[in-house]
Amino acid sequence: MVVMSLEEAAERVKDGSLICLSGNLLYRIPAAFVRELARQGKKDLRVMKTAGGYDVDLLCGLGCAKEVIAGFVSFEAFGLAKNFRKAVEEGRVKYSENTCYTVIAALRAAAYGIPFIPIADISKSYFVKERGFKFVENPYGGGKVLTVPAIKPEFAIIHVQKADEDGNALIYGPWFEDVLMARAAEKIILTTEMIVPKEDLRRDIDAVWIPSYKVVAVVEVPKGAYPGACPPYYDPDFEMMEKYANLDEEGLKKHIWEVRP
Repeated sequence: MVVMSLEEAAERVKDGSLICLSGNLLYRIPAAFVRELARQGKKDLRVMKTAGGYDVDLLCGLGCAKEVIAGFVSFEAFGLAKNFRKAVEEGRVKYSENTCYTVIAALRAAAYGIPFIPIADISKSYFVKERGFKFVENPYGGGKVLTVPAIKPEFAIIHVQKADEDGNALIYGPWFEDVLMARAAEKIILTTEMIVPKEDLRRDIDAVWIPSYKVVAVVEVPKGAYPGACPPYYDPDFEMMEKYANLDEEGLKKHIWEVRP
């Protein structure tokens, strides 16, 4: 059994860890866990995600992150992720810009246990040289192919709809890159809308499974993705997101203590 409190689970993440966050923009993000990381004052985190938003922005705004590896970070309808942008502009956070495609490729290589993986040639993208992506000779002929190095997170932080006490979990709906990050990471921390008996999980054979063998913590956190959504249980709170997007630094510090599931 790996069930524990949110505080205990967050304590497992040490300063400087490379973490990968589940979900996409405002959907099934580990928001409650991210707020707990901020409350504990984590520092120098390297944060990886294809499409970040509230979660990445909050860690940048409160000085928890030193690097963001992502395709983009945005609030979409609510404008730019201003805390992320400010931290990057001021040099407090390094933005290792990727595409969502190359983040997924890096996770796939780590999941497969290989040091790099070939991808379609996107060398016209300005950041390819910046990231140090390399060409290798195609052993089957046809010239060189572009490659992306594997990135193996220390922790995959994944919010799911259901999990059992051992850490087996179900994801309903789009799983984005979550299954890849679970396979790529050294360890998995799950936050879940509910902990259910193992027999209940077996009834949902059409859902995507996260197996328990690398799970080191399971935390039951109803509304753990709030102010994001966790279908089919709740939608994004757009009113809260609009308020968040306009918080100053003091407001951000209050936010992590006032917003709890």
